[in-house]
Amino acid sequence: MKAFLGSVVCAIAMTGLSAAPVGAGALPGAQSVTEKTKQGAEKVVDKTKEGLSKTGEVITDTWITTRVKSKFVGEDLLKGSDISVETTDHVVTLTGTVTSAAGRARAVKEAREVEGVHRVVNRVTIGPKKG
Repeated sequence: MKAFLGSVVCAIAMTGLSAAPVGAGALPGAQSVTEKTKQGAEKVVDKTKEGLSKTGEVITDTWITTRVKSKFVGEDLLKGSDISVETTDHVVTLTGTVTSAAGRARAVKEAREVEGVHRVVNRVTIGPKKG
């Protein structure tokens, strides 16, 4: 028990020594470590504001537009359609024509499933199949 108390007292004394303020002559380079940590945290906050995909890519409006368009490729319900995709502040706007109501619903569903999309504005109309 005495050995345990001695260890605790020693640990407290050592902790007190290492907690000296940076300006009071603490460990050399401690300020630069603090500054580096702060700068690193600021970078993380910036990336978080932009948003990161699950794979670590930054989610920008261009990234979202590309992902939405790629989901339309090879989609049977969207064959013969002409859909434009624009993204502003993570809001996707779909315009153009599709050949059926099912195609229109599929386009909206696929756009909503893209990571980073906050909302989808559907301005797609149903029209004849493109020749």
